[in-house]
This record gives sequence, structure tokens and C-alpha cells, in this order.
Amino acid sequence: MSIDALKDQLPAFAKDVRLNLSTIGSDETLTAQQKYGLFVACGIATRNPEVRAALAAEAKPHLTPEAFTAAEAAATIMGMNNVYYRFVHLASNKQYGTLPAKLRMNIIANPGVDKTDFELWSLAVSAINGCGMCIDAHEAVLLKAGMPVEQIQTAVRYAAIIQSAAIALEAATLAA
Repeated sequence: MSIDALKDQLPAFAKDVRLNLSTIGSDETLTAQQKYGLFVACGIATRNPEVRAALAAEAKPHLTPEAFTAAEAAATIMGMNNVYYRFVHLASNKQYGTLPAKLRMNIIANPGVDKTDFELWSLAVSAINGCGMCIDAHEAVLLKAGMPVEQIQTAVRYAAIIQSAAIALEAATLAA
């Protein structure tokens, strides 16, 4: 499956989502690795099998095996970190923030690809998962590395579009 096949599956009420998917498919704001890594990481983060498969198929020819694995790792590690750090941030007892997390996160230090790309994927997944603490942390790393805000915004826009495709597919099953 490809992005085009995914667009064809979207219901009529998701016309804007279809148009936005077309936009990210042809967008050249990011490097190919950044863009297609976002497809993989965000596709996984939606937890929707059709979206995940379509975006992985679209990305695979454009990524090295190492980059594909790193994008999968970004989605996976953020799945854990976003739950934990969202809790730490939102819990009324701020003592949790003083305790060691005791979570293995070695992949963040050595992702096997450019650290900036991995941070960008982690930021986008954190946006999908709604973890403000992780969003702030990854954005700070990206800004410190010199990534322009327009590229950071593009990554989050991709995450929003990809998540909306998953929601549209789920909503379409309600009508069936």
C-alpha cells in the first residue's frame, strides 16, 4: 500500500485529509531521511494498521535499513517516555519529577542515524501522544542543533496529518 492507496481509502468527509496527504507526499522542506522517517515513526504512533502499512511501504525505498529501524525505535521509545513523562508533568504530586525514571533509553543517545533526525521523529511522535514535557525537550535539542523552526513545524504538521488519516479511517468504520 502507498500514500495514494491510503488516500483512496479515506471517506468523502476526509477530503481535507486526502489533500494534506498529497501535500506531504510532495513536500521537500525536509531531507528525504527526515521526511520518510517521520512517515514510519508517525505511522506507528497512530496505532492504525492501514496507516502504518501505507506509510512504511512509501518510506522503505527511501530509507536505509538503519534509518528505518531508527524511526521504528523513535516511535517505540516515545511510546514509553510519553506515558511516563506526561504523568510526571501532569501529576499533582511534583515529587515524581525528583525520582529517577529507571527507564532504559539508550537508543536516544545512539540511534544509529543523525541525532537531529531521531530527535525530529521523537518530537513528532510526542506531539501525536500529547506529551508536553517531551515536546519541549525535543524541540530544545533541535533548536540548539540549529534546526529552523519552519522544519520543526513541518514535522509536527506531518504528525497532525498522519494522525488525522488514522482518525478518518476509524470514523469511516462507524458509518459502515
